[in-house]
Amino acid sequence: MIPKGGRGLLQLLDIVAALLLTAVYVGFARMDSGDGQAHYTGSFWLGCLIAAGVGLPVAVRRRRPLLALAAVLAALAAASLLDIVREPYVAAGLGAYAVGLVEPARRSVPALAVALAVAGGAVYLGEAVITPSEDLWGAVGVAGAAVLVTGGSWGAGFVVRERRAGALRDERRRAERAVAEERLRIARELHDIVSHNLGLIAVKAGVAGHVADADPQEARAALKIIEETSRSALAEMRRTLGVLRSRDTPPDTPLGPVPDLGRLDELAVDAGRAGTDVRFAVHGTEGLAEGLRVTVHRIVQEAVTNVVRHASPTRCRVAVEADAHEIRIDVTDEGPPPDRRSPGHGLPGGHGLLGMRERVMMYRGSFAAGPRPEGGFAVSVRLPVDGERST
Repeated sequence: MIPKGGRGLLQLLDIVAALLLTAVYVGFARMDSGDGQAHYTGSFWLGCLIAAGVGLPVAVRRRRPLLALAAVLAALAAASLLDIVREPYVAAGLGAYAVGLVEPARRSVPALAVALAVAGGAVYLGEAVITPSEDLWGAVGVAGAAVLVTGGSWGAGFVVRERRAGALRDERRRAERAVAEERLRIARELHDIVSHNLGLIAVKAGVAGHVADADPQEARAALKIIEETSRSALAEMRRTLGVLRSRDTPPDTPLGPVPDLGRLDELAVDAGRAGTDVRFAVHGTEGLAEGLRVTVHRIVQEAVTNVVRHASPTRCRVAVEADAHEIRIDVTDEGPPPDRRSPGHGLPGGHGLLGMRERVMMYRGSFAAGPRPEGGFAVSVRLPVDGERST
């Protein structure tokens, strides 16, 4: 697309070209036979009218390309037959360029065929039949020059049109891809925000229901945790929705506070409420870029949430190590107790593992998850750093 200022400049250039061509053809109409070629001998006013027909339509060639080309060709054909033309159909070339640039192929191709026939035929008749000034091959050469200028100009306009259309298609695809990626990011963030809290609520609700009659005190403690976790989840969801509703929020803005990797122990506290003993070992994460901090935190959060949901009560170990080249994340658990063995534990079909995998693929890292030979489940992630450390 051409900006409005650019269109105004192009329109001004077309007007200047139209006036120059008109003036040049008025000069052609006044020329005598001093150059040894056949010359115009009719009325000066008719010559001026033909000159205006050749030049002035160029001023509107971008707005009415087919009409402008038709008017120019008609005037040039008359000028050729009356021996006014002294140049190879520059006005026709300007009109044909606009047709190739603006009009779709179903209209511009037939228009080109007519333009070539009119240009070549008129020049040949003027040079070889009406007032012969060239031999047969000389007339063919002059007609060929007119055809070449007209056809080449149309081809240049058509190529520019196709390139602009291709650039527009690429821009539209990029916009659609950006929208899809943003929707996926939002879905991933919402899943990570909600699933951790809901997993803890689900576990504690099961505990409360199981011990409600046998141990009312433990049931009340579980309900208290459910209440606190629910309030926390609602507060985080309100913050997230506030970010989404803000029109001034730029893309890729974290949906909530940027996680602090030094406070991963809060995840251990939450998991401990559900009966999962989580131990963290975090080294070398200082100075990581914001995007990497969010990614690492969300991966660890989802991995721990999966352990709580599928294996609690159990023991879990989380190791996060970073150096100048990569970040290594390993989350392992010992599996659920014998009376809670579930065939679905850790199978890679849930949205949690899928979300982790997508986050890792964004950084072109590696992701592996599956049962451990000695029991339990393991998640292993490797993220390249590539200099993404804040300064």
